[in-house]
Amino acid sequence: MSRPKVPPLAPDRRPLRTAATVAGVTAGSLAATAAVSSVGLAAYLARRALTPDRQRPDDTQILAVDETSVTLDVTPETVVPGRYGLWLDKSSGHVRLGDILDVDEERGRVRREVLGVDSGHLAPGYGRWDQYFYAGPPDRALGMRTEYVDVLTELGTMPAWVIRAPKPSTRWAVLVHGRGARRDEGLRAAKPLHNSGINIIIPSYRNDLGARRGADGRYNLGLSEWRDIEDAALFAVQQGARELLLVGWSMGGAIVLQTLSRSWLADHVSHVVLDAPVIDWTDVLIHHGRLHGIPDPIGGLSRFIMGRRLTRRLAGVHDPVDVAQTNWVAKASELRHRTLIIHSVDDEFVPVGPSQQLAAARPDLVTMEHWDTSRHTKEWNVDPDRWERSVADFVSS
Repeated sequence: MSRPKVPPLAPDRRPLRTAATVAGVTAGSLAATAAVSSVGLAAYLARRALTPDRQRPDDTQILAVDETSVTLDVTPETVVPGRYGLWLDKSSGHVRLGDILDVDEERGRVRREVLGVDSGHLAPGYGRWDQYFYAGPPDRALGMRTEYVDVLTELGTMPAWVIRAPKPSTRWAVLVHGRGARRDEGLRAAKPLHNSGINIIIPSYRNDLGARRGADGRYNLGLSEWRDIEDAALFAVQQGARELLLVGWSMGGAIVLQTLSRSWLADHVSHVVLDAPVIDWTDVLIHHGRLHGIPDPIGGLSRFIMGRRLTRRLAGVHDPVDVAQTNWVAKASELRHRTLIIHSVDDEFVPVGPSQQLAAARPDLVTMEHWDTSRHTKEWNVDPDRWERSVADFVSS
């Protein structure tokens, strides 16, 4: 008996289905990995933007020193005209520098005038460039009688310097430094304000070196720091202030604007001076993202993460940091105070565009003069006489 004929085996589709499944799983895994990587990068960027720089490196090389000059390596900072400071030995020393004497482009060297050594020993090695020029406190840096006071805030006491006007006055100026800066930043404004008969308070705020730590130890880009500035202004009111002036540099400008928007003391403010201010944090963050080759969608995700309650922990913040609340071009109609904006078109850190747009939107309140050459918050350094004259004329008007 013959055996039944067995039909040939049909092609087995299972390996193909398995391959398709594997391909789908692999594609999905890659997409998931890419999404996780994007979120991770965005969270990292958010943390970087909000994390204080506790110690900046000495990165300016001091090549040679003589009795009247110092030779430095050529950097974008060291070849800009004007007066500047140089921190020595991790900020334990400080020297004031003046005009450029000569530049050797082939050897990458620039020689500048030495105007004075405030502390430390100036010798070949490394230092750190700074725009303050003066190194506080004011009694040592400016020869102005200074009171060392503690301002009571919701986080505890914060140190501040007070400089009284030459004659009794009910006008007080609150000077607000920028992100990662020191109170020394405000010293460049002290002389024109003091000479205008105005008392001065230069406060610290949360997360400054030597000050109280915020709930998360991170900057909130003005959205929480303004409360410490309100407390400094309240200190001035308790000292007899009837008129307040607010002066802010960089993020200090953003803090001032939040104070004007949120504080019950805003009605006491008569004049506002903003130097290289952050008018819109979104614009600044986009600028820095592009400088570092970060795709705009990643930057947008970073701002989303820091600004939403459900994702804020990825940015390491206690409360959401919604940068949309810092856009004063969009909120120009809410501005109520006379404002002088000093902002160089050559600012490499905070683009001048939003300052120009705010001035164009509110010409009834905002005065903005044309500045160039200066890098970030260094308008005074390039032309101190003009800076001081502009501020004195404005606050006296």
